[in-house]
Amino acid sequence: MTTAVWNGVVIAESDDTVVVEGNHYFPVESVNADYLKPSDTTTVCHWKGTAHYYTVAANGSESKDAAWYYPTPSDAAAQIKDRIAFWRGVKVK
Repeated sequence: MTTAVWNGVVIAESDDTVVVEGNHYFPVESVNADYLKPSDTTTVCHWKGTAHYYTVAANGSESKDAAWYYPTPSDAAAQIKDRIAFWRGVKVK
């Protein structure tokens, strides 16, 4: 089971993650959306497409843009559609 923890709270948990470039992408249904705040940030990956972000918030702390996803990934990255990955202090193990 792989978990994503921020500020002592389990944000996501799944035994079905997809690892791309060292990042675990969790199925969207395994992520607790109560801890995600929409962000206007986007970035472009040359092979995956345009990433959109969430700020992760729990127990009074936030990590800006610490979760990301590709709503319409390229064909080469189709395996991460409907999945969310984490960084910026979110511990994934």
